[in-house]
Amino acid sequence: MTITDFDFICQILKTRSGLLLTNDKAYLLESRLLPVARKWKLATFDDLVRLIRTKNDEAVIRDVVEAMTTNESFFFRDTKPFDQFKQICLPAMLKARAAQKTLRIWSAACSSGQEAYSLAMILSEMGAQLNGWKIDIVGTDLSQEILNRAKEGMYSQFEVQRGLPITLLVKYFQQTGDRWKLSDTIRNKVQYREWNLLNDPAPLGKFDIVYCRNVLIYFDQPTKSKVLAGIAKQMPDDGFLFLGGAETVLGISDKFQLLPGQRGIYGLTGGIKAPTAFGAAPATPRA
Repeated sequence: MTITDFDFICQILKTRSGLLLTNDKAYLLESRLLPVARKWKLATFDDLVRLIRTKNDEAVIRDVVEAMTTNESFFFRDTKPFDQFKQICLPAMLKARAAQKTLRIWSAACSSGQEAYSLAMILSEMGAQLNGWKIDIVGTDLSQEILNRAKEGMYSQFEVQRGLPITLLVKYFQQTGDRWKLSDTIRNKVQYREWNLLNDPAPLGKFDIVYCRNVLIYFDQPTKSKVLAGIAKQMPDDGFLFLGGAETVLGISDKFQLLPGQRGIYGLTGGIKAPTAFGAAPATPRA
């Protein structure tokens, strides 16, 4: 792989997905794109680059971008953000939205759906407390292939063992051979849309709670700022934003500030309230 070819593909990735690759990631680029080359009946990475340069085929470029997108996800990942959802966000929103009885949640860069379905299971466990409420959970990702997996709701033994409490596995999944199928009850609570975070999210509508976890770490600072600004426009003053444990808004955006006494959960600047005002609910069950 030449430096020119590496830079050419890196520019496509940054423009199309915001993904920023450093020079030491050349091995990763080649290893992930060789299967794409074979899919298009090409022998080498160099042949793939040549094809893109000469024909600029949108389908090939799409495959390249999707191959380089990290799709790491698992149920109740890191636990804390789901405890915060139950203990802080929901009590606040149930009180603030008592008249409208509507709530919208966005799982951005949702990958194969585990995050969105984890939220759906928490809501399902609340039972009659949510009678009469209209709750939308929207999962988005730029990869149509991974969204198809999410919609199917079929997971391997390894995937359901990563963070999913055994009580919820038994209650909401049915074993099919060596895989586990999520029940329609939970799958129907989530709708999926193909969406690129680099685009203006206005067409998706407003969201009371946004999960955008472990995504910004792949972007440069201007892209992070752009994404956060877009999310801020789609949130009400009392909304909540979840970022990953290694992510922050410091030095990137003045639209959000950390919720007092919490980690990884943000509100719009000037609009957040201390979580102690809402009380606490039991923690998310653990395996």
